Amino acid sequence: MSDAPELSYRPCVGIMLINRLGLVWIGQRIPKWENGRSQHRWQMPQGGIDKGESPRAAAVRELREETGTDDASVIGETTDWLTYDLPPEAVGIALKGRYRGQKQKWFAMRFNGSDNDIDIAADHGEQPEFDDWKWVDVDQLADLVVPFKRKVYEQVVEEFRPLFRSP
Repeated sequence: MSDAPELSYRPCVGIMLINRLGLVWIGQRIPKWENGRSQHRWQMPQGGIDKGESPRAAAVRELREETGTDDASVIGETTDWLTYDLPPEAVGIALKGRYRGQKQKWFAMRFNGSDNDIDIAADHGEQPEFDDWKWVDVDQLADLVVPFKRKVYEQVVEEFRPLFRSP
């Protein structure tokens, strides 16, 4: 196992996709290891930034790769980069063993399409990331995500809360 303080954070983007009803898209991650069948497999789309790619371009690409659609408009961006550390048992294993966690620039996007535009099963970049998806109330997000990402989700929700319409 690698020593976490010696490792850097992986530069990454996250996307809060908001539909016309003010609900947020989350996907249920496909388990990548044996004990991956947890109730906390849900997350918003996210992914790494390619060399020479801007965070905004990475967010649009990741949205398309993970949800099958890019029918969305950017309506917000976090002021700062947000970080999370992997749990000790995942350091040196997750994220190809090269990072202690992720530093993320988050983008809020208004979904302009219909649910039929979302296709998580197709190969839009790499292997599919999710095996299920749903729209949830923004206040449910932190409870559905793995515990080590909760603080970031709480920060994202707080920063983007003014973007939500009342139902």
